[in-house]
Amino acid sequence: MRALVCREFGTADQLQIEELPLPAVAAGQVRIAVQAAALNFPDLLAIAGKYQIRAPLPFVPGGEAAGVVTEVGQGVRQYAMGDRVIYGGSYGAFAGEVCVAESSLCAMPADMDFPAAASFNVTYSTSYHALKQGAALRPGETLLVLGAAGGVGLAAVNIAAASTEAKLDVAYAAGATERINYSTESLKDRIKALTQGAGVDVVYDAIGGEYSEPALRSVAWNGRFLVVEFAAGSIATIPLNLPLLKGCAILGVFLGAWRERDPEAYRQNCAELCTLYPSGRVRPLISGTFALEQYREAFAELSGRRAVGKVVFNLSAPFTR
Repeated sequence: MRALVCREFGTADQLQIEELPLPAVAAGQVRIAVQAAALNFPDLLAIAGKYQIRAPLPFVPGGEAAGVVTEVGQGVRQYAMGDRVIYGGSYGAFAGEVCVAESSLCAMPADMDFPAAASFNVTYSTSYHALKQGAALRPGETLLVLGAAGGVGLAAVNIAAASTEAKLDVAYAAGATERINYSTESLKDRIKALTQGAGVDVVYDAIGGEYSEPALRSVAWNGRFLVVEFAAGSIATIPLNLPLLKGCAILGVFLGAWRERDPEAYRQNCAELCTLYPSGRVRPLISGTFALEQYREAFAELSGRRAVGKVVFNLSAPFTR
């Protein structure tokens, strides 16, 4: 099968397309023929050897895909051959076929196509878990999203904060009620003005870097600060007197680790999200679609922070120039 392979940690330029033997299906696993797979920020960390779960070399990157079940292992109960499924995991998705744990799958809604399905899990499952199990967001509370035009940001957006007006336009169209351009205005001052000095109840930080601390300083009393991603490339050093003075909580959002520890709650979240798709209440925004052989261009869209929404590989058709 055709696959994108990482043989040494580094950048996307060091990846290569290879023909690999089909993986064997173990007990409790499902084999899927991948039709589409989506890129995410953790993929950049994975190929650099900086992700929390470090894969042994060589490995196939990609933690999000959609496809058709072609084989089921011993003990699998929920899926059968021919089922259309969504995969959310850590590795293996950037290949023609992948064998994954049954617990990492959910069924595709009938009216969802493969590119949308491949873009659905990480964005909406991450945001839904963050806001439901993490922040316990309540009606009437204010939510600030840093990195609001990215995949996970668009899935969570309320008060949108992004680096360009074009990205803010996208977030606003996705449902944001207010907007902050943190490249041209003070994040802290703008939040203070928008909330009449009260601060925001929840911060959803998908950027990190220099924006984390001013956002935390803008949290209301008993607020919650969600650590989701570090798309800016650096991890902020937070003064620990801030949560003390704010009476607030700093909560880490690690979907993969939570999914392994509570697969039933994960499946329930996925089922709830899928019921929202037919009405259009959740719809992934796809920034660009690439053939697997165009992996350099696809990774550049993500690393250069040019993507507005998701970047997707189409594996269902042969590549032609």
